Amino acid sequence: MEKSIPEHCRICTEVRVMYFDTDAGGVVHNIVYLRFIETARTLLAIQMGMDFAEIERTGIHAVVSRTEIDYKRPAKLGDILRVEGRVVEWSGVRFWVEFEVIRSADSALLVTCRQALALVQMPAGKPVRLPAGFPATLAFPQVP
Repeated sequence: MEKSIPEHCRICTEVRVMYFDTDAGGVVHNIVYLRFIETARTLLAIQMGMDFAEIERTGIHAVVSRTEIDYKRPAKLGDILRVEGRVVEWSGVRFWVEFEVIRSADSALLVTCRQALALVQMPAGKPVRLPAGFPATLAFPQVP
């Protein structure tokens, strides 16, 4: 049985490849793709209700516990890239997001990535169950 993914559990953002993203040949360093993905994942969390104020209020952070990434084609200096992400699975205290990095000029798929995340109460480092109604929201109820 496939779970329904709400539209706000998808993100699409653009980034331009800058000099500091590349090596001497103008090719994007492999680690830089994770920064692009981190930006998209943060924007996705904000869109779902887990903005910086909510994190400060609750002390609950979405922590990456696993990353799988496949590099298919290189991005180069000046490229405009589209990073698309979506929540794909969830249960208990963990959820998974998938990302694609696509070169806008020719729609070439450059990178695919899958990450597992857990919600963690800081500073104790204690896992927290996903909120009721997840993934419709990442927000937690107000505590009186």
